[in-house]
Amino acid sequence: MDPVTGLSLGRIAIGVGALVAPAPTAKAFGLDPTNNPQLGYFGRMFGAREIALGAVTLVSKGALRRNLTLVGMAVDSADAASGAAELTSQTVSKLSGIMLIGGAVGAVGAGVVGLVLGRGK
Repeated sequence: MDPVTGLSLGRIAIGVGALVAPAPTAKAFGLDPTNNPQLGYFGRMFGAREIALGAVTLVSKGALRRNLTLVGMAVDSADAASGAAELTSQTVSKLSGIMLIGGAVGAVGAGVVGLVLGRGK
């Protein structure tokens, strides 16, 4: 499986989890939905975005697939920056911050590998 396909499937899986079960998904990322009941709303928005981006990238080809991969990398870069900001302000634990940042950076890396291999074109 090429990296862009794997990344797209991962986006869809995480998105479904966040959309259907936002509290357990938030907990899996080390977040605290109990003390932040509005997290479900943002989790569902995140989930819908991930499903849409993953699905459209998965079925696209050529330049559109490459461009959608770049969009995904931009989104994941913003997620990494957001995780770093939360870690710096100590609104998440060190472990949660590392998990959030690591997942986002890993997704950017998968996009880079996919583009370099020419499979994200």
